[in-house]
Amino acid sequence: MKPAPFHYLRPESVAEALEQLAAYPDAKLMAGGQSLLALMNLRLARPSVIIDIGRLDELKRIFDDTDDLILGALVTHRTVEVDPLISARTPLLADAARYIGHIGIRNRGTIGGSVAHADPAAEMPLATLVLGATFHVESASKGRRQIGADEMFVSFYTNALEADEILTWISVPAIRAGQGWGFVEYAHQHGDYGLAGAGCLLEVGVDGRIESVRCAVLSAADRPLLFVGDDVVGQAPSVALWEELASRWADATEPSSADPDYSRRLCETALIQALTAAQQRIGEDQERIHAGN
Repeated sequence: MKPAPFHYLRPESVAEALEQLAAYPDAKLMAGGQSLLALMNLRLARPSVIIDIGRLDELKRIFDDTDDLILGALVTHRTVEVDPLISARTPLLADAARYIGHIGIRNRGTIGGSVAHADPAAEMPLATLVLGATFHVESASKGRRQIGADEMFVSFYTNALEADEILTWISVPAIRAGQGWGFVEYAHQHGDYGLAGAGCLLEVGVDGRIESVRCAVLSAADRPLLFVGDDVVGQAPSVALWEELASRWADATEPSSADPDYSRRLCETALIQALTAAQQRIGEDQERIHAGN
C-alpha cells in the first residue's frame, strides 16, 4: 500500500522546524522514517502534514561532557552501535543498538525517533531508562524543558512530549568505575521485534557489595518497565540473588502477549543473564586494574 496524501515540509534548522510545528499542530515529525513510514504505508497513520527533520545536521552531533554524553536526537542507531566514544562512555547503548532491526534500518533510524515513537518493544527506550537519561525538548511557545527517562514513556506509542515540542538532545550519564552493564534480548530471529529483553546497570563498592542496581525490561507492558533494587543495597552479588530479583520483577510485568506466563519466564531469564553479565564486567574491570598495578 501507499500512504494517504500529505503535505511535506523539510526545515533547514531547529528554529524553522519549531515554527512549522507551531503552525501545523497536527503535523507528524519524521526523523529516519523507519517507524512512521511503515505505519503510513499500512494506512495505520494518516498525518496531513509531515515535517521531515532529517536535514538538521546540528542534531547529529555528539558531545563528551564531564559526567554525561550528549547525543543529538538525530544520531543514527548505527552511529550508536559503532562510535568509539559511545562504546567507551555509554556501552549499554551500543550493546542495545546492535539488536535493532538490520543494518539498513540502523543506518536510517535515529535514537531520538525511537524514543519519541515509544514502542514498548524497542531497545533505545529501555536503554535510556536504565541509564537514567534526560531528554531536552523545545517548543516555539514554551521554550526549552527537560524530561527524565522515567517520565517520558507513558503507554503504547505514547510519550510525554507536548504536540508542539521537538526532542533535540539526550544527556546520558557515562559509565563509572565500579559499574557494570548487561543487555539481553530474545527474538524469533535477529532483527525481529524482541519477545523479551532486559538491560541492567549494576554498581558495587570497594567492598564488593551492591551500591545500586537498575534494570528495565521490554515487551513486558505498555511501556518499558524500570525496576530499582533498593532493597538489595549492601548485599553481595550472587546468582541466587539475581534469580530472586528476576523472579520477583518478572512477576510484576504486564505482558500483552497471547501467553503472558511464557513472556514472564522469558523476561525472568533475560534479567538473570543481564545481571550476571553486569557482575562479570565489574569483575573483569577489577582484574584489569589489579593486573595494571
